[in-house]
Formats: sequence, structure tokens, C-alpha cells
Amino acid sequence: MASRGVVGIFLLSALPLLCLELRRGKPDLEEEEKNEKRKKLVRKKQQEAQGEKVGRYIENVLKPSQEMKLKKLEERFYQMTGETWKLSNGHKLGGDEDLELDSESQTSFETSNREAAKRRNLPMPLTRVSPPAEQPTKKEVLDLPEEPPETAEEVVTVALRCPSGRVLRRRFFKSCSSQVLFDWMMKLGYRTSLYSLSTSFPRRPLEVEGGWSLQDIGITVDTVLNVEEKEQSN
Repeated sequence: MASRGVVGIFLLSALPLLCLELRRGKPDLEEEEKNEKRKKLVRKKQQEAQGEKVGRYIENVLKPSQEMKLKKLEERFYQMTGETWKLSNGHKLGGDEDLELDSESQTSFETSNREAAKRRNLPMPLTRVSPPAEQPTKKEVLDLPEEPPETAEEVVTVALRCPSGRVLRRRFFKSCSSQVLFDWMMKLGYRTSLYSLSTSFPRRPLEVEGGWSLQDIGITVDTVLNVEEKEQSN
């Protein structure tokens, strides 16, 4: 019993010292955690700085060097294949550059021809001059009077039976000049020097005088006229 009491008294006397040691150990743990956080932050900043250095090195040094090597390999390849024109920037199709190239090639071609002629003592080649284009003769345009409507009064329909077999019809006022029939025939392509107009039945040549109207020459109703070829005298 006495030994147990001694042990109890010893434990009671050692309890304040144990509490003091525990209090001292707690701040040490907090300080270690803070130090660990600082170390992680420092390592993170170092890694970021290192990554930036690597990126600048790739962009400023490594990438231009690789592009230069690739360009040299491309130039060497096209030189070996004889396609060095692919290394130029080229020209836009359809632009003024094509005209300039064509004129330059034509000039160089003519110059080479002249030099070759001089070496062979041959006469200089003559530049071909294209003959002036013939101006088309102006055909006389005949103006026919406006065709009256079907419901108009004093109107007559005239039909022309052409040598090709087609029949063309047109309306005229009875008071219209009789010369308009020949103008109409000429406008269809039948010249008065080669063709004439004649009535169908009885068949007779159509006579026209200056100042006569359709009514004056007997066309008072719908009439069919024949376009006939004149007999050519020897």
C-alpha cells in the first residue's frame, strides 16, 4: 500500500511538467506547417519561372531555328526538282501582272529574233500589220406606219405571199400611201430591183404612183399580194 501511494505522489508531481512539455510541443508543430507552406509556395514560383523561361526559349530560339532549317530543306528540294519558281510569291491571275509578263515575253522573243537575223545576215522580220476592218455598210432602215388596231375604221388587211411559201399579214389604213407596200416588202428582205408585187386574181402587176393611197389603187378590202421575182433581161 505504501508503494502505491509513493507512485501516486510521483505521478501527481510529474503532471505539471508533462503539461508544460505538451504546451511547448504545440507551437513547434504550427511552425513546421507554416514552413512547409512557404516551401511549397517557393517551389511553385520556381516552377512557373522555369516554365516561362522554357516557353521564351522555344518561341525565340528553337522555333525560328526549326523554321529556317525547314525553309533550307524546301529550297534544296525545289532546286533538285527544278521547280524553283514555287519559291516565288507568284502573281494574281487576271491582273495587270499577266499583261506585263506577256508584253515582256513578247519583247524578249522579238529581240532574240532580231539578234538571230543579224548573226545570219538576214533581213529584219517585218511586223505584220493587220488590215483595217471593213466597216459594214449601213442598211437603209424603212419606217413603216404604226399598225392600226383591228377595231379601227377604214382599215384593210394585206397579206404577202413570199417565194419561200410563208404568208405575212399586216393592217393598214385605206388612206395610207400605196408606196408602203413596197417599203414593207423591202423590209422583209425583198428588194424592188429584184422582186415585184402582183395581185392574185386576176393576176396583174401592182402599179403604184406617187401620192396614191391604197384605196386609190383598188385595195379597199382584205387583199392577198404575191411577191414575185422579176425576169432578168440579158
